[in-house]
Amino acid sequence: MNTTPPHPSDHLSEEDERLGLTTLLPPPPVPGLDPDRELLLRQTLLADTAPADPSGRRTARATRPRRRLVRLAVPAVACALAVGGVLVVGLPETPGPATTAVPGGGATDAPEATRLLDRIALAAAESEQPAVRADQFVYVESKVAHAAQSAGGGPVTMPPVHRRQVWLSADGSRPGLLREAGGPDTPLGTDGPVETLDGPGATPRPSTLNPSEPSISNPTHAYVASLPTDPDTLMELIRDETRGEGQDPDQRAFTAIGELLAETWAPPKVGAALYRAAAKIPGVIVVHAADDATGREGVAVARTSHGEQTQWIFDRTTYAFLGERTVLAEAGDAGPAGTVMGTSAVLTTAAVDRAGERPAA
Repeated sequence: MNTTPPHPSDHLSEEDERLGLTTLLPPPPVPGLDPDRELLLRQTLLADTAPADPSGRRTARATRPRRRLVRLAVPAVACALAVGGVLVVGLPETPGPATTAVPGGGATDAPEATRLLDRIALAAAESEQPAVRADQFVYVESKVAHAAQSAGGGPVTMPPVHRRQVWLSADGSRPGLLREAGGPDTPLGTDGPVETLDGPGATPRPSTLNPSEPSISNPTHAYVASLPTDPDTLMELIRDETRGEGQDPDQRAFTAIGELLAETWAPPKVGAALYRAAAKIPGVIVVHAADDATGREGVAVARTSHGEQTQWIFDRTTYAFLGERTVLAEAGDAGPAGTVMGTSAVLTTAAVDRAGERPAA
């Protein structure tokens, strides 16, 4: 008599055996995904399956005007990154516990900001941008407004938004031009007229002082295009070159990145690196609802320092840069929390051959 007990597999059907064997095979690759896309897919799946907390939120050159959307400063132009690709982000509608919020929009913690900035970086890296020649000008048209406060203090007043046009020499070798509604044209890229003597007895000729070298705080398009595309290396450079410009080194870095993105036309890979570098700054958050100067509503990446919150506003679907605004993060002499101190909206960005030239329609 055969006393050998029957093997469990003797009772399995052919279908059960086939399914069992398939578990020994490696999962098939997903076609058409580059490494960045595959990483994004993995991050999204992990975020979707992460447990929810009780609130329901899942955890998982002196040569141009400075653009500072803060009280009593003259805002310079806001410039768009031409970003492409469509990626949809599911963001909570209300802020969860232990978050910073400003009236008019909810905000969440830094990890969500990191995920959002990664998606913005992916869109920026995939964008198409025409080459800008060294002898051209970067033209930006925007709508801006900035709050003013009387010398005696008190609540600020916000004037109507007005059109602003700027032409910036791509390599910094030629004077640019600033044109704002209601004001005279302002040459950019010069330190004022001087008289130069080419030699003893020579006739003085008009010229300008030598412009300062381009830098993080005083960039040209050519300089930005030469920046490193590794986020860590880029952040180290930004921190080194902004050292001493204010009391908060993290806010200095955040402001510098915002100015690089808004005042120049960063090439796709550099733009992506700037966004990924911004994700490394402590205190960066997401504001779920923020309007630019024309009323376009989007999602914002923001940081608060010294009672004011600076917001970079993006289209929710394409992640195109819409503009910026600065709001009071806490009540004070200037007004209640949420008071808008400065706002901008990008309308047109292009490369043109001469200062004062408008791009073709």
